[in-house]
This record gives sequence, structure tokens and C-alpha cells, in this order.
Amino acid sequence: PVVRPVVAETTALGAAYAAGLAVGFWKDLETLRKNWRADRQWEPTWTADRREESYRGWQKAVERTLNWVDVGTG
Repeated sequence: PVVRPVVAETTALGAAYAAGLAVGFWKDLETLRKNWRADRQWEPTWTADRREESYRGWQKAVERTLNWVDVGTG
């Protein structure tokens, strides 16, 4: 599943949590885990066959983009 947290600024929140743990503002990780809340969750709906087919198509598209530009010769 893909889970979107209530707090969208997770990078800033993580930095604040790390700093708070370092100086003893929060007791431990369990205290921080209790603050986390999910806003929304999405579950996959594609079948395994459809995922595999789409993944193969994505790989093919990526392969076609390789070597479009030769950055070494300017």
C-alpha cells in the first residue's frame, strides 16, 4: 500500500525528530511513533499480470531513451 501521512513535510519533521531525540526532547522512538497518523491509504488494484506487462513496457521505454545525447563530445 501507499500511505500518505497527515503531515506532508516529512523531511522537515524527520529532521526535527532527530534533533529532538539528540537533545532529549523526546524520550525514545516509540514516543515519536505514537505521533504518526495516516491521512489516506491506497491499495494496489492491478493483477500481477498487468503489473508485469506495464513494468516491461516501462523498461522498454527507458531503454529507448538511453544514449539520446552524447554528453562526452560536446
